[in-house]
Amino acid sequence: MVISRDFFFPSWTRGSLFDELGRMQQQMMRLSEALQPRLFGHPTAGVFPAVNLTEDKEGYYLRAELPGVKPDALDIQVSGRNLSVSGERVIETEGDGVRYHRREREGGKFSRIIGLPTDIDAEKVTAKMKNGILTIHVPKAETAKPKQISVA
Repeated sequence: MVISRDFFFPSWTRGSLFDELGRMQQQMMRLSEALQPRLFGHPTAGVFPAVNLTEDKEGYYLRAELPGVKPDALDIQVSGRNLSVSGERVIETEGDGVRYHRREREGGKFSRIIGLPTDIDAEKVTAKMKNGILTIHVPKAETAKPKQISVA
């Protein structure tokens, strides 16, 4: 009884097998890119609001870009080592019968929670808004500030 090896195994060579896997991967990527806008809505510019968090000896400074957000529409809270900024940005409608050619500005509710690496003094947190930039100063707790130790 003679059994052909080709009967049980495909006649792929190592190179052609990897070529086929690469082709299948490209097809899956194209398929996922085509389905993504339908499954997850329109692509967005990223996380809103964009923030920078800096630190010095005294505390942390959070700067958030919030164009078009009124200060009274913001809710800023501290809890433990977390700073929470939430609110709502309202984008006025352009009117009836308007057709958009590009729509990148989004409105709606937002919320960001920023974890801070050390304990903070929640009683001394301050916030101010200027030209669409929210600046929050979060002082470090006295136990978290560096101490200078002199050598005798």
